Amino acid sequence: MNLIFKNATIIDKNSKFNNQAVDIKVENGVITKIAKDIAEEANFEVIQLDNLHVSRGWFDSSVSLGEPGYEDRETIKNGLNVAARSGFTNIALQPNANPIADTQADISFLLSKGHNAATSLHPIGALTKNSEGLDIAELFDMQNAGAVAFGDYNKDLPDANLLKIALQYAQDFDGLVITFCQDSKIKGKGVVHEGFVSTRLGLKGIPALAEELQVARNLYLLEYTGGKMHIPTVSTGKSVQLIREAKAKGLNVTCSVAVHHLLLTDDTLVNFDTRYKVAPPLRPENERKALIEGVLDGTIDMITSDHNPLDVELKKMEFDMAKNGTIGLETAFGALANILPVDVIIEKLTAGKSVFKIEDHAMEEGATASFSLFTTEGKHTFTKANILSKSKNSAFLGQELKGKAYGVYHNGKLILNE
Repeated sequence: MNLIFKNATIIDKNSKFNNQAVDIKVENGVITKIAKDIAEEANFEVIQLDNLHVSRGWFDSSVSLGEPGYEDRETIKNGLNVAARSGFTNIALQPNANPIADTQADISFLLSKGHNAATSLHPIGALTKNSEGLDIAELFDMQNAGAVAFGDYNKDLPDANLLKIALQYAQDFDGLVITFCQDSKIKGKGVVHEGFVSTRLGLKGIPALAEELQVARNLYLLEYTGGKMHIPTVSTGKSVQLIREAKAKGLNVTCSVAVHHLLLTDDTLVNFDTRYKVAPPLRPENERKALIEGVLDGTIDMITSDHNPLDVELKKMEFDMAKNGTIGLETAFGALANILPVDVIIEKLTAGKSVFKIEDHAMEEGATASFSLFTTEGKHTFTKANILSKSKNSAFLGQELKGKAYGVYHNGKLILNE
């Protein structure tokens, strides 16, 4: 496929064309020319889109789908199509299907299902067998099969010694250990953030302390063992501060924040709408502001959609019983554009590739063509008609979004929204 992208503004702080509107010529999957005006040629398809912007391909560090086992929630094929149309060239797939991806064979199966798609799938292997927190899974074998990291999705690891051993063992093959931080004993039966809103609604609360204690413990373990740790979806200002201090000490720790934690607060729970039931829970406004500060000062390395499709039977029930999770791929860019500058958004949607050791491609001549296409203009209200996922559990239904993703060019394939 040979293409010429016309009048595209490049957003790439490492490119000499950063913030310039140029034409981009792609031949056989390689950027062969970037210039102000490239003449149209036979056998080249011309792509012209309103207010077209392009950047290095976006990466989402936490995506759940469903297959195998929960195809009613989402299939890998459709999930990767959703990701591509949402502007993501790469996703890290969480191991929380059925069976849990905790063996070399499981990782190979996931890679085979994602083969030849426009969006590249990178499996995360479970840190413990069946994500039960009792025994370390086959980390080395899974990494050899193609796993990019190891973690038990939305589950803490109560056994500190087990985490210590995992961090020590993973160093032998430069493995990345993901540690979800929420002390299950302190969380108890809590379902929302413990505070004014939980008291007013009569819902059991989860103290911020449940996250912060686990962050502190895990960072102490990392300081003792060495190795690499990634803390996903931090949600409190204290957690951000602890990570900031750990980085100042030289610890090899990274972290992410979910889009919904940057935009929504626990005030949205007033009508007991289970679309807003997520893990960790939505926090008050002061915590939201602290998270944005962490993004802007570089403490928070990446932003994730934490996309987690769930069928209606798992959400349309009493709040206490409903499952945690929201889809977020489709709304990630448009939601973030309401609160962050576009260059910061692109940085936080691409920086994770270096952490997860995923190949990155520059916006320059001679480089492999791999980029996200989007517009920064226009506003629209997100409705169910805009949802591409099989499941419809979006926390951003009815929200006004700014700009939108057009799609991707990746793996030699152009995927654009219709």
